[in-house]
Amino acid sequence: MSSSPEYTPPKVWVWNKANGGRFANINRPIAGPTHELDLPVGKHPLQLYSLGTPNGVKVTIMLEELLAAGHTGAEYDAWLIRISEGEQFSSGFVGVNPNSKIPALLDRSGATPIRVFESGAILVHLAEKFGAFLPTDAAARAETLSWLFWQMGSAPFLGGGFGHFYAYAPFKIEYAIDRYAMETKRQMDVLDRRLAETQFVAGDAYTIADMAIWPGYGGLAKGWQYGAAEFLQVQDYKNVLRWADEIHARPAVKRGRMVNRIAGEPSEQLLERHDASDFETRTQDKLAQPAS
Repeated sequence: MSSSPEYTPPKVWVWNKANGGRFANINRPIAGPTHELDLPVGKHPLQLYSLGTPNGVKVTIMLEELLAAGHTGAEYDAWLIRISEGEQFSSGFVGVNPNSKIPALLDRSGATPIRVFESGAILVHLAEKFGAFLPTDAAARAETLSWLFWQMGSAPFLGGGFGHFYAYAPFKIEYAIDRYAMETKRQMDVLDRRLAETQFVAGDAYTIADMAIWPGYGGLAKGWQYGAAEFLQVQDYKNVLRWADEIHARPAVKRGRMVNRIAGEPSEQLLERHDASDFETRTQDKLAQPAS
């Protein structure tokens, strides 16, 4: 391992804005709103405030899968929250998610609106609300929830750990990249060994565990994450690749991955979703075309 300047932590840590790297303008050591702004509310029972990141698309995939399965009550409005501009720190957003992270859901289908934040909690809420994608058999339910929470516990090592130090940190730290690359590959191996035994993560049925795990780990296998496919030799995880391709082929997944997306091909970006027809009429490539 190459040498690096030795760092001695101070007796008392002090926030230095200049050390924030790519996300310096939104990182801070305190919570709460930075500005007053109400969230918009659309016509549907479910109001989603999000961004098309791997964390955000878990919920839009779930909603699109529910609609594809015939659950009309899952119609939703998806409002774009541009986290790079600090929109997650508005008073309205903090009121739905005090942790100021996307995604956040406001379920207005009952007499009193219900806020649900954290992607795993939203997936469970929707699964229980519609009786879909979460088995009722005790053993199958436990397996599904175990893998769901495996993702919740593991993802910070993938995104905030490996992804941050490999792709986003203002300078490369060999120890940090090695540490998180090792853990990311271990997690991919855990998933690959599991998928050698079963079609989907929790067993023979497609569940919220797949919806939670696929955006990050499937995206890594497909080469979409951090430009690190060669570095991590993702081609070695053949069972993950098989599963990632199978999930990606689902029409509802393709739609869900488009919602609140602000990067990539314009034809794959639907900044906001308020009706199923938006996929045909309001993607960015169509909006860029001159009116006929």
